[in-house]
Amino acid sequence: MTIDYKGKKVLIRVDFNVPLDSEYKITDDTRMQKALPTLKHILEDGGSLIIMSHLGRPMKKKNEDGSINVEKFTLEHLVGHLTDLLGVVVKFCPETVGNKATEMAANLEKGEVLLLENTRFNEGETKGDADFAEKMAALGDVYVNDAFGTAHRAHASTTTVAQFFAADAKEFGMLMDAEVTNAEKLLHHSERPLTAIVGGAKVSDKIGLLEKLIDFVDNVIVGGGMAYTFMRAQGGVTGNSLVEEDKIDLATSLLAKAEAKGVKIYLPEDSIVADKFAPDAATKTEDSNNISDGWMGLDIGPKARAVFAHVLNDSKTILWNGPMGVFEMEAFAAGTKAIAEAVAQSTSKGAFSLVGGGDSVAAVNQMNLSDEVSYVSTGGGAMLEFLEGKELPGIKAIRG
Repeated sequence: MTIDYKGKKVLIRVDFNVPLDSEYKITDDTRMQKALPTLKHILEDGGSLIIMSHLGRPMKKKNEDGSINVEKFTLEHLVGHLTDLLGVVVKFCPETVGNKATEMAANLEKGEVLLLENTRFNEGETKGDADFAEKMAALGDVYVNDAFGTAHRAHASTTTVAQFFAADAKEFGMLMDAEVTNAEKLLHHSERPLTAIVGGAKVSDKIGLLEKLIDFVDNVIVGGGMAYTFMRAQGGVTGNSLVEEDKIDLATSLLAKAEAKGVKIYLPEDSIVADKFAPDAATKTEDSNNISDGWMGLDIGPKARAVFAHVLNDSKTILWNGPMGVFEMEAFAAGTKAIAEAVAQSTSKGAFSLVGGGDSVAAVNQMNLSDEVSYVSTGGGAMLEFLEGKELPGIKAIRG
């Protein structure tokens, strides 16, 4: 970070969209923890903080009378924990913009912290409204965007607001900078072989990513429910496994494109299959291209784990996006765990590994392996779009 923050009021966009339980207690503060280095740097540099974030989708989950459910979506739930994390009493403003926000921001002293109310309580936020953004901009001297998780949204607080600050009065925070740097390293400066692991339920969710990956990787490992659409494209029998019938032709064309470009696609040779989608289902191991009637593939099998681990062991750069099975159920978690361990093992030998996407991140965190991979991204959708080659509005707003 290059700006001198001494004596400056810093308007900063973070991603504090954290999960809360029924009593509005934070159940996972990872996103808050990730923002701490930037927040503390600004305070130590002599600045004061005016923090903006969204929480949930309050406009889509209103009360029956059409009013915003303030009790459920207010950022006031985060004040106590943020105070503990920063070691500074955090003041809370019950509005994002308005007379109260203007007054509280104006009275903010060096080293003090003000948390504004949920940006999405204002309709202008998701519309990227310029008037709303200008009112936010008026609260601070400089603008910092440290919310990579929302960088793919052209919202008022992530994108529009930046236009009201001079080029030398706006910049990325440390988290945003690290996200962009690591993604660009993978895209443009990767050592070979480069292997992408793509999992999850549906091919349709990952079309853009798969098409982009085939242009520049050496290997693609496919797992999760989406693998069975590819199996069907190759003429396999998949039982009751999840298959997107309308995407079989697409899977066929992706396989052909990969072959033409010399990219090796690895599908799971075998699968852990179940007689129902449930934690207590009966299970057995079958070839992925010959699954019995009435049975469905819910995880990769032992042969697939061994093959995938071997490919990863030989890789110098690894991208992982999406689980290998229904890892939330213990009976179908072994495949994802094996991949996580293989990625960590390869990293320990010098490979660069980037884990992006909510479920993959959850898996490495669950296994306490997040410190054993090179970088864990906080931005699921944003990272996906960045790797697809799209220009993210939150990044463009700072870089120009």
